Amino acid sequence: MKKITIVTATRAEYGILHPLIMRLLACDQWETQVVVTGTHLEEEFGYTCREIEQDGVPVYRKIPITEKGDDAYAVSRTMANALCGFGAYFKEEKPDLLILLGDRTEMLAIASAAMNERIPIAHLHGGELTQGAVDECVRHALTKMSYLHFASTEAYRNRIIQMGEEPSRVYNVGALGVENILREQLLSPQELKESVDFPADRPYAVVTFHPVTLEKATAEQQVRELLAAMRQREDLFFLITKANSDAGGRRINELLETETKKCSNMKLVASLGMKRYLSAVKHAKFVLGNSSSGIIEAPALQVPTVNIGDRQQGRIQAKSIVNCEPECASILAAIDRALGMQGLSCANPYGDGHTSEKIVEILKEYMSPDHIDLKKKFYDQGAEC
Repeated sequence: MKKITIVTATRAEYGILHPLIMRLLACDQWETQVVVTGTHLEEEFGYTCREIEQDGVPVYRKIPITEKGDDAYAVSRTMANALCGFGAYFKEEKPDLLILLGDRTEMLAIASAAMNERIPIAHLHGGELTQGAVDECVRHALTKMSYLHFASTEAYRNRIIQMGEEPSRVYNVGALGVENILREQLLSPQELKESVDFPADRPYAVVTFHPVTLEKATAEQQVRELLAAMRQREDLFFLITKANSDAGGRRINELLETETKKCSNMKLVASLGMKRYLSAVKHAKFVLGNSSSGIIEAPALQVPTVNIGDRQQGRIQAKSIVNCEPECASILAAIDRALGMQGLSCANPYGDGHTSEKIVEILKEYMSPDHIDLKKKFYDQGAEC
């Protein structure tokens, strides 16, 4: 029987991948191996592997890779660990397909190990732009290393083709995050209040702020501006999730931990998990920060987003997103605009909620014998003219 490996390294990534993982596991056409790595295995980030296991997902292998530290060298050491750890795993298991999502640096190392073992890669969320983060070049590199492409919009599909990928291997399937929203039974405000222990019955915002990795040493100043804005809005409560492990992420978390201990209108959590996070967004007045969830998931819940700075610059956006500078006054003005958008109905450009179903049906075709030929030809659009 053929084997598919699907890798998850962060809480946000697992939340997105969850419906696909469950559908892959339910298919008897192949063996699905769920491999857990990265911050899932770190207590500092909530040891979110527990959440995966509590969901009933069988974890086939745990591969620790994350190095301590908050600088670029720590990221490089983590990538080196991923290259070695997954190199050994791929040598031993020889899966017939590797599924990766997104744009994180550890995924670039994992993809490199798979490439060396001649293991074909299926990549989700290629073709997207995030001009303020190193994620953009990582994402495009993963595209060129991959054989199958599952884009979240038609514009992103076209961009993948523009990069020389054969159109017959590039599919617009929508975003898994939208599927989570449309298919998952979310918590009520009272259930959320009891589960997370915060005042979900008063006006609140969900906050996630990550480093802008193509800017030099801006994380601390930007999060200080964000905190200053939140302090001035004592009429609102702020439910904050920790930053990821990008360079600068630990410093952001240190500042958040210090500030939330002093402010009665803030609560910091390491991880909410997919269901509680989406439930919190559903009942929030708005989403605040610079996470992709504010661009993709929040509009599907008809919740406004205050998107700070350049991290998500270039992504296709719904009309419910208010962009602002990473400065206190600009953030406060954007919050006022978002509060004025309550009840706004807007179209979400990221699909109809059937993404995992579409992916699995496509995989059934490609997992047939001798269907994959790793000798890709560069698709030159100009040659058609």
